[in-house]
Amino acid sequence: MKTVQMNRINKSLSAAHNDVRIAHILNKYREKVLITTSFGTTSALLIHMISRIRPNHPIHFINTGYLFPETLKYKDQLIERYGINVIDHTPDEEKHCLSKEKKLWNSNPDLCCHYNKVKPLEKVKAGHKVWISGLIGYQNSYRSGLEILQEKDDLYRFFPLIDWTAEMVDEYFESFGIPRHPLERFGYDSIGCIHCTEKGTGRDGRWSDSDKTECGLHL
Repeated sequence: MKTVQMNRINKSLSAAHNDVRIAHILNKYREKVLITTSFGTTSALLIHMISRIRPNHPIHFINTGYLFPETLKYKDQLIERYGINVIDHTPDEEKHCLSKEKKLWNSNPDLCCHYNKVKPLEKVKAGHKVWISGLIGYQNSYRSGLEILQEKDDLYRFFPLIDWTAEMVDEYFESFGIPRHPLERFGYDSIGCIHCTEKGTGRDGRWSDSDKTECGLHL
């Protein structure tokens, strides 16, 4: 898609309500839309919106094998409450065992993420035209530079919440009575795998002992 056309679409989407943004993409591309979630601290926003617009649409989840038990319980809670259609994916068993044996989260966290999160999603992407995920701009400097809609690797990346503020997030949770991730009240603002997550504001608690800021899915 040409840059001028993409800019025009982003300008139009920025003026639209979030439900309208999502409904437009789902209605236009239908089964060609890939939706993913991590069941992190802000994941319930997108999940709640999807449940109101098209609850049966598949929502894909990568279980890396290293997630907090609280994250998996939170996942079950949201599925039960909102009746969403979650499809689980797991890493290749051999690669996962290698990451565990070598403790790659210490020696090579990028490779660990690649084996356990990025690679499992690659086959899921096939056949899709648009990928919807719940990234929010204020979470770090990389995300703050993203547009609502952008094209990469023959796949449109759609971030309907990218321009939300922390205040908007809190207000949405409160307005709809959406449950929070159980670890959030203990100081975890961003939650991924056990070995690479600590308490912290924003994404400061993710890979805190390195320059790494993303798992690699959205780079």
